[in-house]
Order: sequence, then C-alpha cells, then structure tokens
Amino acid sequence: MSLTEKIQDIKKKEGTGQFLRFCINGVIAAAIHYGVYFLLQLWIDVNIAYTAGYLISFIYNFIATNYFTFHTTPTWKNFIGFAGSHGVNYFLHIILFNIFLWAGVHRLIAPPLVMLVAMLVQFTILRFVFKKRN
Repeated sequence: MSLTEKIQDIKKKEGTGQFLRFCINGVIAAAIHYGVYFLLQLWIDVNIAYTAGYLISFIYNFIATNYFTFHTTPTWKNFIGFAGSHGVNYFLHIILFNIFLWAGVHRLIAPPLVMLVAMLVQFTILRFVFKKRN
C-alpha cells in the first residue's frame, strides 16, 4: 500500500470515527434538549419550552463537539461557525416541529422526529466548520 493510499485510508477512518462520535454527542444533546422540553412543556408554551431545551443543549453541544467529536480546542471562530450552523439548525427544528404539530403529531412525539431529520443536516454543516485545515 502506498503512502497516499495509507493517508486516504486514515482519512476515511477519521470520518467514520467523527460520525460515530457525532452520533453519540447528538444523542446526549438530544436527551438534554428533550428532557428540558419535556419538563417545561408542562407549564409553558411548547415553542418556548422547545427553544429553552435547544439553548441549554447548545451549550453542552458546543463543548462536546469541540473536545469529543472533532478533537479541537474551542475558539471564537469555531463558536461563531457553530452558532451560525445552529441558527440555521434551530430554524429547521422549529419549522419542522410546528409542521409536525400542525399535522397532528403528539407534542411528546414531534421532538424526536424533528431531531432525527435535523441530525443529518447538522453533521454536514459542522463537518465544514470543524474540519482541520492542512
């Protein structure tokens, strides 16, 4: 195997590892998001509860995405990119959330469906933000 082939093989494995770590991190962030939402939706509007859960999970997610998923150190540049991607992601979430509610999906079932769809979109965006430049 040539050196170029070995480097390409390592990069493929790194991408697979990143995606696996992204999924683990995403499950934890989603659990935080859903847990906060579940508690708050008992007392306040579901959109406000959903947003509060999103913001709290955002804080955890930024730290874990840096250290765990992409093995990077947090920087302002990463934070701005992360916040920008999550701004787009939040609007995707809230639009899908309200579409599911409008379609009659129960308010406790809609969040996991939204998170599943948004996860794939978010990984694609974040991979560009946190990709190490050679």
